[in-house]
Amino acid sequence: MNDEDNAPEQRLLGFEPGDLDGHTIEDLTDYLDAGRAPADPSIDGSPGCQLALDALERLRGLTPALVAADTAAEPAADARWVDRILSGIALDARSGRRIPLASPDPSVDFGVTEGAVRGLIRAAENAVPGVLVGRCRLDGDVTQIGAPIRIDIDVSVPYGQVIPRLADRLRAEVADRLNANTELNVTAIDITIHDISLWAEGAGDDRA
Repeated sequence: MNDEDNAPEQRLLGFEPGDLDGHTIEDLTDYLDAGRAPADPSIDGSPGCQLALDALERLRGLTPALVAADTAAEPAADARWVDRILSGIALDARSGRRIPLASPDPSVDFGVTEGAVRGLIRAAENAVPGVLVGRCRLDGDVTQIGAPIRIDIDVSVPYGQVIPRLADRLRAEVADRLNANTELNVTAIDITIHDISLWAEGAGDDRA
């Protein structure tokens, strides 16, 4: 199978050629199934693959309970949230724009990729059990130090929880991580709830 054969499926999940340095989502899933052994330098050395692997591992940790709950639901729940989460993971894997970091030495040029910052934002879901981050966007000129930046995040939340409280917890966690690891001038963190999953076990204590 050539690259053209893989292209439609990758585009469906939000991937573009080269996002994962020649690998596919199936390659990464198989690599996780094998316990990342034997080591594959082409995957381990790819920032995009590492961002996607990290997000896939977090998604994998929640998926069994979510799918079981959705299967038992009447009427059948919409399972398209998985594709939306994968699309967000694909976006994280793209390096995107380069975000400069200030340095006291003008001869030193520090910076991080936009993809790395999106991965940092996505990892905040670990602090809010049951929440899954889909797509996240950095609106503004991140290439200019001090420019105002607005963060937009799409999330899935567990059924039966107090949504404003979950959103506040996620917003605070994202803000803490960005403050600790970047110099972005974040003016707002907007969270949009795109899905509600029928999963409550282990989802925390934010119920009404």
